[in-house]
Amino acid sequence: MLDTKETSVSSVFPVEHIEESKRPEIDFANLRFGDVFADHMFEIRCRNGEWSAGQIMPYGPIEMMPSANILHYGQGSFEGMKAFRYKDGEVNIFRIDDHYQRFANSCKRMNIPVVPKEVFRDSIVQLVDLDRSWVPDDHYKALYLRPFVIATEEFLGVKPSRSYRFYVITGPVGSYYSEGIKPIRLTTMPDYVRAVKGGVGDAKVPGNYAASLKPTQIAIDEGYSQVLWLDAMERKYVEEVGAMNMFFMLNGKLITSALTGTILPGVTRKTVIELAKKWGMDVEERLISIDELIEGSKNGTLTEAFGSGTAAVISPVGYIHHKGQAIELNQEKMGPVAEKLYNTITGIHHGNVEDPAGWCTVI
Repeated sequence: MLDTKETSVSSVFPVEHIEESKRPEIDFANLRFGDVFADHMFEIRCRNGEWSAGQIMPYGPIEMMPSANILHYGQGSFEGMKAFRYKDGEVNIFRIDDHYQRFANSCKRMNIPVVPKEVFRDSIVQLVDLDRSWVPDDHYKALYLRPFVIATEEFLGVKPSRSYRFYVITGPVGSYYSEGIKPIRLTTMPDYVRAVKGGVGDAKVPGNYAASLKPTQIAIDEGYSQVLWLDAMERKYVEEVGAMNMFFMLNGKLITSALTGTILPGVTRKTVIELAKKWGMDVEERLISIDELIEGSKNGTLTEAFGSGTAAVISPVGYIHHKGQAIELNQEKMGPVAEKLYNTITGIHHGNVEDPAGWCTVI
């Protein structure tokens, strides 16, 4: 018997059903990432710290004034989660409580009233249950879940908003990278930085991603998939990639950057660390310099590099460029550690591998 979390909800929200589902129009065999959305969404509003009654409604435009805080000062935060087709027609939402905790921390950093946990959890469970036919059957696909909160007060002044809206939207997705699960190419971008200590690098907020768009486009134009960010002060310590945390097999140890306040605490990162330790692997969370990785590539002690994240799950890295130097790894397929992690995590997602710690919320 698989160990799963309780699936009952304490709040049942009213539902305005869509007149006609869009699902028959969707080509589930050729899904990309993030451009198809399911039939319904959830909304709840907050005024002066008090949350109103929420509701589920047809997915569609939302109305706000052009002076809304979010449009000018970016007071908002979001999460990225997935629901997977489980065995026997069930659906699994993976590590919903961990995602809530990160979302709550992001809201606190942005001075946003925290959505109650039961609202966050129950709205997602009910919405996924309602649109469960949108969860793909394919092992390599999922229903992406995007909870987010935005500041909506009409005021052109730099201050916290007095009104907010929390939404949940969903949509079926394929692979995040066009390469699928084949190794990707990364490059550092020393002229740009992602985050500094004391900033919002460890929060999931819009500005972090907006600031990364220009250097990421430069990297793509040069033939790379993403930027491998270095620290803001010395420009030499590896931090993360825009859509995932990074791991390296170096000298037989699994190494990832420490959470120093500039790195998003990934839920998949946490999963990788917990699984690796359970398997008896030596795991280190520490500063790791790009020069150390280059040296490891030269002497053969660096054997794998891969990213972890909700969007990509596990993404192998075959090549890293830094100031004219190259770190070359297997560019044809995943390494053995990455492959074991990928197969185990996706197996847990779909109910083919035992849930080790109550990570699955099955509906």
